[in-house]
Parts: sequence; structure tokens; C-alpha cells
Amino acid sequence: MAKVTNAQRPARLQIGDEIRVVAPSWSLAMISRDVQRIAAHRFEAKGLRLTFGAHVNELDQFLSSSIESRVDDLHAAFADPDVRGVFAVIGGYNANQLLPYLDWDLIAANPKVFCGYSDTTALSCAMYERSGLISYSGPAYSTFGMRDHFEQIEDWCWRVLFDGGTIVAEPSPTWSDDEWFVDQDARVLRSTDGPWAMNHGAAHGPLVGGNLCTLNLLQGTPYMPTLAGHVVFLEDDQGTSVGTFDRDLTSLCQMPGFDQIAGLLIGRFQESTKMTRRTLAAILASKPGLEDVPVVANMDFGHTYPMLTVPVGETATVEVSDGGTSFSFEA
Repeated sequence: MAKVTNAQRPARLQIGDEIRVVAPSWSLAMISRDVQRIAAHRFEAKGLRLTFGAHVNELDQFLSSSIESRVDDLHAAFADPDVRGVFAVIGGYNANQLLPYLDWDLIAANPKVFCGYSDTTALSCAMYERSGLISYSGPAYSTFGMRDHFEQIEDWCWRVLFDGGTIVAEPSPTWSDDEWFVDQDARVLRSTDGPWAMNHGAAHGPLVGGNLCTLNLLQGTPYMPTLAGHVVFLEDDQGTSVGTFDRDLTSLCQMPGFDQIAGLLIGRFQESTKMTRRTLAAILASKPGLEDVPVVANMDFGHTYPMLTVPVGETATVEVSDGGTSFSFEA
């Protein structure tokens, strides 16, 4: 299939829609029964009907399942006319294995909501590039199993997937960086100093991005999305050091088209990365061409909570000035 340049927005979700849960990376067997119970209740409370891919509970030595099983579940979800939305169970590290085996014509012919984050970035960005489908970097199915402090995540997600229109992403006043999935009682909310205005300016263009190290896996493949003219949004997780983020960003900056991006958004870093605003400023200053690009960091998406649902392929507007920052997008 030839590259697709015209993005297509899936139909918004409605009460009564069927949502299919698939496991393109780690297996559903990795998720505790308690987290699954809470997640199922949240979808049902919204009036959505949950179904699961036939292979979601398969578990191999890689905490996943075979390529064939994962591809079959994705194809079945997109081919089923009753399914209106598809959620990834969780992230992992092997979703890019599926890319050569996916039927991009099938996905293009059956546009529907597809949502997940982290390793799911490989699929979201490839879908945008190969089928034109607008997908969503947002909470996975397992994220809905967060017992406490989930209200903002859920509100943002349903506003994007149900209501649509222009979404103004007002920053959250608090955030958390904890292993809630291990201990639902050990939650700590922290105050935030809000978005960091790293470079002033204004940007307007379609969004593309997600998890930086996963996006970089697509370099040199037919699945790497076009960067020129886009507002690029990036984040990374606690396994990333300051040095790793620096070199991963350098690699992306050297991709064709990066010198023509409209803007750059960076999600909040987890505490274990030891990233500071001063260090990030030094990293950005070392990247030729970024000095003329509006850049905002410490934003509410990625591996901290709450996480914004960001549409890959929808048009965004970013403004950065002495008076503050603003970020909005169409959905």
C-alpha cells in the first residue's frame, strides 16, 4: 500500500459502543485481577461494552504472545463492524514486531478509535503513516484500573473520544509518579510548576509522536511518519537517563524533515530520570535549528499521571510567550 497523506478521523465513541481490548505488547495475564476489575467497571460505567481479543491472555517467555496471535487480534478488531474502539492492554517492548504483518488496507477501510501509549507508539505512528488513521496516545485499558486520582485522566480521555471539537489542554495543578499498579494505597500527589516555556513562538500543524525511544525504532522503515510541518510531541519513561534522552533526541533531530517541524512538546519526566529544567534547556540548546522552534516541556502526557489523550494526526495550536503557554487541538 502506498503512503497515505490524508488523515482520517474515526467516528467518535457513543454510549453502547463495543470496545475491543487487544494485547499488541504485553499480555493481559500481566495485569492483576483487581486492576482488571476496576478497569472493566470504568468502561461499563460509561456505557461501553467490553470484549477481548481471543489471544489476550496468552503468555510467553517475553511476557507477550506470538506475532501471529497479536496480529490476528488486531485484524479481528478492525474487521469486526460491531467494534467501534480498540484499546491496548498496556505497553511493553515488542509492538514493532507486528508492523510487517499488518493489513494496512484493512485498517484504512475500517477507521475506528485506537488508543494506548508507551510501546503502542509504534502502532499509532505506523497507522498514521500507512493508513492515514488518526489514533490516540492516551491511557491503556490497564490504566483504567487506577483506583484513585483517575478523574482527570478519564475526563480528558472521554472529552477527546466522545465529545471532540476543540480541546484546550489546561495543565493539571498536581501530578503523581508512583507504581499504583503495585500498591493502590501508596499514592502521592505533588504540586507542579506547570508547563515549561523553553522556546517562545507559535505553531500550528498536525500532531505526531509519543514515546521517544519507541518512535525512534521506526527510523529507516516504511512506518516512520513524516515530521515536516508537524507539531512533534515526545515523552520517555523511567528507564531513560538524561544521557539516553539526549542522544535519542539527537537521533530524531537528524531525521529528514525534523528541521521543518512546526513545534516541539515534551511530556513530564519521571523523577528517577533526574531531568531538571536547566539540564533540559542545555540539551535543547545543543540541537541545531531548535532555537527557532516553539518548545514546551513538563506537559501532562507520558508516564506520569494525569496523562492527556493526544490525537496522532489531528491539528494542534501551540503558543509560547512571556505570558505563558497554551496548547489546544482538534478532536
